[in-house]
Amino acid sequence: MASPRSDPTPGRLAENVTHFVHALRRAGVKVGSSQLHTALEAVQAAGFTRRDDFYWVLRATLITRPEQFETFHQVFRMFWRTPDYIEKMMEIMLPVLQTLAPDRGLPKAAERRAREALEESDGAGEPPAERQERQELEMDARLSWSQAEVIRAKDFEQMSAEEIARASTAIRSLALPAPPLRTRRMVAAAHGARPDMRAMLRRSLRRGGEVDRLMHHRPGTRPPGLVVLCDVSGSMSVYSRMMMHFLHALTWTPNSGWGRVHAFTFGTRLTNITRALAHKDVDEALEALGREVSDWEGGTRIGEALHSFNRDWSRRVLGQGAVVMLITDGLERGDPDQLGREAERLALSCRRLIWLNPLLRWEAFEPKAGGIRALLPHVDSFHACHSLDSIADLTRALATGGGMRPAR
Repeated sequence: MASPRSDPTPGRLAENVTHFVHALRRAGVKVGSSQLHTALEAVQAAGFTRRDDFYWVLRATLITRPEQFETFHQVFRMFWRTPDYIEKMMEIMLPVLQTLAPDRGLPKAAERRAREALEESDGAGEPPAERQERQELEMDARLSWSQAEVIRAKDFEQMSAEEIARASTAIRSLALPAPPLRTRRMVAAAHGARPDMRAMLRRSLRRGGEVDRLMHHRPGTRPPGLVVLCDVSGSMSVYSRMMMHFLHALTWTPNSGWGRVHAFTFGTRLTNITRALAHKDVDEALEALGREVSDWEGGTRIGEALHSFNRDWSRRVLGQGAVVMLITDGLERGDPDQLGREAERLALSCRRLIWLNPLLRWEAFEPKAGGIRALLPHVDSFHACHSLDSIADLTRALATGGGMRPAR
C-alpha cells in the first residue's frame, strides 16, 4: 500500500493536500481551514499538470508571511516525494557533520523543522521490520553526539521545533545578575567607620543619659529596576520569542536581584507588555502578549519607538537608576539621525544602556548599517543574543562588570 505522498492522483488529491496542511502546522506554519478550502479550489481550477504550478498554487493560498516561504519549500520538497534509505541516513547525520565541520555552512533554518514535522507519517507504508530498523538507525545516529552541547551553541534561527521548545525551557533557568545600588538612606551596621549618633542618643535616653555602646551605620542598598525594549519585527521574530521567555523568568524568579521589571515591544509601534508578563504561567503570559502586540513580525521603526518611549514612559519607569536593555538588530527603516537623538536621550535618562544584537553571531560583523552606527556611541555594553551560550556569556559579563562604564 503506497503512502499518501507517493500517490498524488486526482482521486486522492484532496486527501493529500489535507495531509500536507497538517505537516505545515506541525512545522510551525499557521494554516486555517478556510485557507485549506481555498487551496483545494485553486488546485482544482489550475489543474494538476506541472509540479511547479502545483507548488506556486499551494504557496499562494497557504502562506501569508514571507518568513514562512522557506519552511513551506522544505515541507513541500520532503512531502511530495518518498526519500530512500541513503537520503534518510544523510538527513539524520547532517547535524553531526555540521558539529564536526561548522565552516561548511549551516542548514537552512526550516529544513530540520520540516523534517521533524513529517516524522510522524514517514513510516506509514513501511513494513514493521523495516520501520524498526530505520528507527534503530535514527537512534544510533542521534546518540552519536551530545544533544545538549549542540543546542547550547546553536543559533535560535537554525533550531528545529523540538530544539526551540527545549531551549525555551533552558533559557528560563538563566539568571541575569543585578549589582545593588547604594542609597542615601542609612541602615544599622555592626561595624563601620560612621558612628550613628542618633541611635546612640536614643539608647542613652533610655539609660539615664549613659552611653554604653558605640553604634554604627552604613549606606543601604536596593535592587535596580530593569526596563526592556524588545524588537519584534520580521528579522527579529525568532530571537524576540526566545527573549520573551527570558523576560518572564526575570519577572518571576525569586531573589533575582532586580526590582520592578518593565517590558516593551516595538516594531511599527511601541507596546507596553508589562501586564502580560505579570501572568505567572508562561503560557498564559505569552497568550496575553500575543493579544496585545499587533505589530509582531512587521516593519522596524526604532527611532519612532524610542521617541514614544522617551515622551510617554521614561519619566515613569526610568527613575532611581533603572537599567535599560535594548534588544534589536539595529536595522532601522526610518531616519538614522532621529534614532541617534532618541538613543542619546535614552542613555542620559537611564543608569546603564545594554544592547543585545543577534547579528553579533557573525565573526565578520561590522557596523555598516545606519541604524547600528547611530546606536553604538550611546550604549554602555554590546552583546550577542543568538544562542543559549551567548546569553550565558551576557550574564557572566554583567556579573564581572565587563563592558560597563561607571554610572553617569
